[in-house]
Amino acid sequence: MRALKYLFVFALLLGLSSFDLPKEQEVKWLTFEEAIALHEKEPKKLLIDLYTDWCGWCKVMDRNTYSQEDIATYINENFYPVKFNAEQKESVEFRGHTFNFVAQGRRGVHELAAALTRNKLSYPTTVFMDEELRIIQPIAGYLKPEQMEPILLFIGGDHFKTIAFEDFKKNHKSSL
Repeated sequence: MRALKYLFVFALLLGLSSFDLPKEQEVKWLTFEEAIALHEKEPKKLLIDLYTDWCGWCKVMDRNTYSQEDIATYINENFYPVKFNAEQKESVEFRGHTFNFVAQGRRGVHELAAALTRNKLSYPTTVFMDEELRIIQPIAGYLKPEQMEPILLFIGGDHFKTIAFEDFKKNHKSSL
């Protein structure tokens, strides 16, 4: 009898887990090529998440920062979000130049990742590009949600054009 009771509870929980619950907002990641194609139709800033498969902090940032609903929504609305593996083997064409993977040591690096970080490779690195596809700023390292939010608002709201980030942060009130 007791085994039947546990079997019933297990079956009930299994059945409930199959319902489609509304999914939280997620960042709608694009490839670099997809973002450029969309940008050609409708210019928008790019947010590029440079990562590697072996990078632990990259995974933590995906789980803790990019998974935050308010952050994901803001990114999707204000940027073309790109997830770019800095060790990918496929070449990328951009502005008349072919960027390739360059083997170095045990791994290697993609030339586009090096160009986006101004040859200061670190993972994760978040790179922001403006509507003209010029680099605004690469930001190396793991960013907690509370660190990412003012950066997104500073760049997404074009405040970087008129005020220093430290001055912006002094008057910043969380709004995401």
